[in-house]
Amino acid sequence: MKTVLLSAFAVAALSLSACATPNDDGSWTMPGDNGGRIYQPPTAAAVVDGQFPARSAIEGSVALILSADTAFDPPLNAVIAIAPAALAEQPIDIPTGALVGLPVLLKDNIETADMPTTAGSLALAANAPGRDAPLVTRLRTAGAVVLGKTNLSEWANIRSTRSISGWSAVGGLTSNPYDPARTACGSSSGSAVAVAVGLAPVAIGTETNGSITCPASVNGVVGFKPTVGLVSRTHIVPISHSQDTAGPIATTVEDAAIVMTAIAGSDPLDAATAEADARKVDYRAALDANSLSGTRIGVLRYATNYSADTMAAFETSLQAMRDAGAVLVDITTAPDLRTIGGESFKVLMFELKADLNAYLASTDPVQVPTRTLADLIAFNAATPAETVLFGQELFEQAQAKGDLTTQEYIDARATSFRLAGPEGIDRMMADNDVVALIAPTTSRAWTNDREDDDNAQGSTSTIAAVAGYPHLTVPMGFDRGMPVGISFIGGKWDDATILSLGYAFEQKTHARRPPN
Repeated sequence: MKTVLLSAFAVAALSLSACATPNDDGSWTMPGDNGGRIYQPPTAAAVVDGQFPARSAIEGSVALILSADTAFDPPLNAVIAIAPAALAEQPIDIPTGALVGLPVLLKDNIETADMPTTAGSLALAANAPGRDAPLVTRLRTAGAVVLGKTNLSEWANIRSTRSISGWSAVGGLTSNPYDPARTACGSSSGSAVAVAVGLAPVAIGTETNGSITCPASVNGVVGFKPTVGLVSRTHIVPISHSQDTAGPIATTVEDAAIVMTAIAGSDPLDAATAEADARKVDYRAALDANSLSGTRIGVLRYATNYSADTMAAFETSLQAMRDAGAVLVDITTAPDLRTIGGESFKVLMFELKADLNAYLASTDPVQVPTRTLADLIAFNAATPAETVLFGQELFEQAQAKGDLTTQEYIDARATSFRLAGPEGIDRMMADNDVVALIAPTTSRAWTNDREDDDNAQGSTSTIAAVAGYPHLTVPMGFDRGMPVGISFIGGKWDDATILSLGYAFEQKTHARRPPN
């Protein structure tokens, strides 16, 4: 592998007329003499194992980030902010630790001490309270280098039923690199796109329902939503403390496992993580390429109503698992998905109001004059740039809700969790004697045109999201040139098992191809 060494000053001065350009194999041609030099973005494993110099990875990532939007038409709009250290004249120091200088990007609802955290909203444009979220502290302590923030669906897609995945007033629209006319999905759009084109080996996204797994699937990368409570949510702009979690997006399951090992752990400020220290393991060490052999896995046949091409890729994936020794069991009876979805929506409306008000109260009132959800609604109404494409009816519905002692909320949370968890995932696994459930993650990316009939055909995310259980998506093939993923879902704290099964599938199939 030929690498490129760039000084931090040269990276900062990189001109638009001499930008890096992407190649069909996932490599980039860097500016230089004799037609440029080839830079192949490394995996996280290559960096932490010392096979690829950390400084080369950092400086290569910065160069690509700075030139990415001029290299794609339309621009990717994947990265929303760059860390000041990445633009300094002095080279970034390489930290010590298990991650030894691994470049990482963060979704811009995760706080860092050195950059604002906007959630894509102009109301938070100056939100810089000068603190790292605990998961960021864990990354830095492990030796990672946070290079910047990624764009997202504004407010993580919770402002409007008509919101546009990947669009924010701060960052614009994130483009799908396989076809810019199609969605990058959301809300962790920028994180998935940045990894898909090699701007960083890994990025952190967040999910309430599908916000890691959907963008990972439609951009041809790996996305892992861990058990809720395994990773701290403190200083992350919230939607729902019942369903929110952060998780890694990467090009390989191994890279996702490496990052999970760093970010998992208890946080005294997040009660949901009380068991995390006792439950976490070395997720990379737990990976087993033979883990499919002899393992019983449930196939969610009720969740396979997708296009012919997506279903063909899924059936090919099932055969690959059989060839690897897996015992596949068809599950045809679905949980009560309509009730789960309806009751979960009530939970999100109640918790959005309570959790967002608590977050806003923790920010600097000079930087963030909007102190409540009601203030945000008024701000949006007075700011045309916020509502030019869609409204804020979900914000308004949430504002009309009572507090978390309201019986409607208590009942909705109990019902949705029971039907998705104990009477959903847990029952399907127990009744069929399986250790995991699989299905297509979602359809191929649909178009950004709201007037056509090329729409999403479904999603597997809801039951795992509402239950708070782990959900992994891994590339399984293509539907008319667009990537599609396969989902692996398990029970609470089954994160290591789910990652290992996905890893074994990945090693058997190697289905990912970078955008070209």
